[in-house]
Amino acid sequence: MVSASEVQEALKQRLEAKDVTVVDDSGGCGSSFTVAVVSAQFEGRKLLDRHKLVNAALKEEMKDIHALSIKKCWTPDQQASAQKA
Repeated sequence: MVSASEVQEALKQRLEAKDVTVVDDSGGCGSSFTVAVVSAQFEGRKLLDRHKLVNAALKEEMKDIHALSIKKCWTPDQQASAQKA
């Protein structure tokens, strides 16, 4: 079983993420998560490539996760623009 905090910490460390939000959609079972990630590593990358980075960062955790929904993969600039709006 994987916890939301483990997923959050893995994304923060492996993607050097500025901001990470993780929601356990499985009622605490650790089998289904929705994530939103803000990382400078997403700069200049297409959305599909960003999603691939998230999945690669969670390679070990994905062995125990049934479903992963990636809500947002933003750069810090994209996050700042969204907060201004």
